[in-house]
Amino acid sequence: MADLEELYREIILDHYRNPRNRGELDPPAIRVEGFNPLCGDEIVLSLAVTDGVVTDVKVGGSGCSISTSSGSLMSAAVKGKTVDDVRELLATFKGMLSVGDEGEHDPSVEPTPVNLRSLGELAALQGVAKFPVRIKCATLSWNTLAQGLDEIAAD
Repeated sequence: MADLEELYREIILDHYRNPRNRGELDPPAIRVEGFNPLCGDEIVLSLAVTDGVVTDVKVGGSGCSISTSSGSLMSAAVKGKTVDDVRELLATFKGMLSVGDEGEHDPSVEPTPVNLRSLGELAALQGVAKFPVRIKCATLSWNTLAQGLDEIAAD
């Protein structure tokens, strides 16, 4: 188990030091901003969707190691997926962290049983659930992604 925790730590550090899909897309991409007032993390997410598929995503802004690595992992995980698959992945990710419908940590919510292998590298963030104050850091990019998907659906 210690080896697995070390691997997860290395994945998080790698995505923090070398974030994937960094920057912003040119318009007409959807641009959404997210902010975590508890720690000052800020995110700018650019999202391009064509025919119901996330064709590109970029993440900008600044944040702590958990926020930055989560945004990097999220961007890599959703690129090329359908919007429906992305929404399902979003729900699975939040369930892994025991996040209720309002996006807040809810200790009464049992973590959703998740096949961690199906999450790939995203499973590295499961340990964040042990630290409720850090859950907002891990979910900031995901909540911002949900806002972007909602904007696309409204169009």
